[in-house]
Amino acid sequence: MDHDTRARRSIRETAAPVSLHEQLRGVYEDGRRIIPAELAEIMDRNGNELAASGLAERALGVGAPAPRFTLPTATGRQLALDELLAEGPVVVTFYRGAWCPFCNLALRALQEQHDAITARGARLVAVSPQIPDESLTLAEKEQLAFDVLSDLGSEVAARFGIAFDLSDELGALYDQWGFDLERVNAGHSRTLPLPATFVIDRTGVIRWTFVAADYTVRAEPADVLAALDALG
Repeated sequence: MDHDTRARRSIRETAAPVSLHEQLRGVYEDGRRIIPAELAEIMDRNGNELAASGLAERALGVGAPAPRFTLPTATGRQLALDELLAEGPVVVTFYRGAWCPFCNLALRALQEQHDAITARGARLVAVSPQIPDESLTLAEKEQLAFDVLSDLGSEVAARFGIAFDLSDELGALYDQWGFDLERVNAGHSRTLPLPATFVIDRTGVIRWTFVAADYTVRAEPADVLAALDALG
């Protein structure tokens, strides 16, 4: 092995891990290089309108009781929040769907920390408006060790205060890109959740939140772990 090869390997091995934020930013920048300017303008305008609506700020916050829910897993089993809380704290993360590369990247990052989450006595579940078959495909593809739940119509997301409806023009753009939300969301093609993660203590009270109007950002797994540690 020559000196240059050893040096490059040494740099790779000693480099600091890339944060989820940096990975998400890379996906965003790669996408912007190929998306036509007029389509990027539609996305930006709708994103700005969603941010200006104040929805993220009105979502359930720290100290609020978590809405109880029972939702189907990817395999069709019904799973209740109370069942999870009986075992300890719960991390609930909402994502838009398997068609969203930002969501998939965030779920992979959480999967990498799944052992660390369970070591803290907590359970992790992901919630999306997709049908169970879509959740199962995602769970198998990403080799997720945690449950992926189907919240058709984003009814549970609405109770957490994070559900919103896509505009007609943005919905049409997603249709143009072949996301087929009408099918994967069982007829609820326009209703999605904001990116959000909630840490709920075993009494059912929300103790930490991350909610964003910007679909390109997500909670850092390290912050989730810190929130669990703070529960004591």
